[in-house]
Amino acid sequence: MTLPYVTRRPVWLLVALAAGAALAYVWPPLLPAVQLGAAVLAVALLADALLLWGRGGASATRATDDILSMGDPNPVTITVESRYALPVRVTVLDEAPVAFQKRDAAGVVTLSPGGTAEVRYTVRPTARGAYGFGATNLYVASPLGLLERRVRAPTDAEARVYPSIIQMRRLAFLADPRRMGEAGARRIRRAGTTLELDQIAAYVPGDDRRAVNWKATARRGGALHVNRYTDERSQPVIVALDMGRAMRSPFDGLTLLDHSINAALVLLNTALRVHDRAGLVTFDHEVRTVRPPSRGPGTLPALLDALYRQEPSFLDPGYEALHAALTTRVGSRALVLLFAHFDTRAALDRQLPYLRRIGQRHRLVVVLFENTGIRDLLAARSERLEDVYVKTAAEALAMETREVARALEQAGVGALVTRPETLSVDAVNRYLALKAAGAL
Repeated sequence: MTLPYVTRRPVWLLVALAAGAALAYVWPPLLPAVQLGAAVLAVALLADALLLWGRGGASATRATDDILSMGDPNPVTITVESRYALPVRVTVLDEAPVAFQKRDAAGVVTLSPGGTAEVRYTVRPTARGAYGFGATNLYVASPLGLLERRVRAPTDAEARVYPSIIQMRRLAFLADPRRMGEAGARRIRRAGTTLELDQIAAYVPGDDRRAVNWKATARRGGALHVNRYTDERSQPVIVALDMGRAMRSPFDGLTLLDHSINAALVLLNTALRVHDRAGLVTFDHEVRTVRPPSRGPGTLPALLDALYRQEPSFLDPGYEALHAALTTRVGSRALVLLFAHFDTRAALDRQLPYLRRIGQRHRLVVVLFENTGIRDLLAARSERLEDVYVKTAAEALAMETREVARALEQAGVGALVTRPETLSVDAVNRYLALKAAGAL
């Protein structure tokens, strides 16, 4: 039997009785009323204990995904069930993983006899890995509200935090060019004619009317049908992740590497959905992972598992190792999207020879991060001399990023400057634009 928890109500009643007992020394006729009140409170406490620890009880179950998405709000639902024959009030306190820093995983519900209720909250994990949920604590109070019975529901479970599967699913649903605009992605008109018929489907708003198949339309009673085309051959698309120390920089609770991993998952999934081959290379001072471009049922799970295991390094990255891996492990020309962070032109100059060599063999695009904090500083109004100094320094840092992008373009390497919050959509936009232009 668990020990009872005393609520505030009997405490305040005891304080009132103590004050009455003190006054009884001055005015003795008050003493019988104080004694009666103490007896009533004792009986009420005993009755409340019998109500809570007699017949009945409470239980709870937790519903959440076994795989959580990093950086996204993941829903958690606690279902509480009462087996009491009277209404009860239940305070729910869930033991979420400590690393999630979730201190408000709680709620209060009122249950009718034999009723159920739900408490919902969300968790936003900011690091990949396995995390354990503990028990769910229920503090049950009867209508008297003098005592609370603690029930510890055994809802222990483990959940693994993967790259943003929620974001991947959302943008995969929008991967159709007719729907990409809803997520901020642009529709791209495809250049060239290297297409082959994929299927004949019913016309929906947004389809190209020039693709109407009149024979199929006639056979189906006049309902418009169009030809759907796909690329004649799948093309290799590789995401390269710089896991050096610069990618440990934080933004919105995640590192730049974590934002890049989320975007890489979206990009690779998009490539697979449009029938391209997807591959992955990760490196710090040496190459950590190489998955040559491929496609098939097991490709996406393998890429997801590889992304799940990546960790940033405290060392400078080795772009010579990246060049060697792309040369020896990737046979044909591929589109390589490199997620990296060069905070100064000098940092780029050390790696530019290797990037130039990669760009000669593959179609290379380097994804660079714009410092959102600097952008906000530049937009702020300067009211003091100190603000002017800060703004001048911020402008110099912003110019460094633009200079890095300019130097890459001059070296024949594509550059994409983006913000972490729009990274996924911007990367998909660039990939679709290159694919539509036949520049892969």
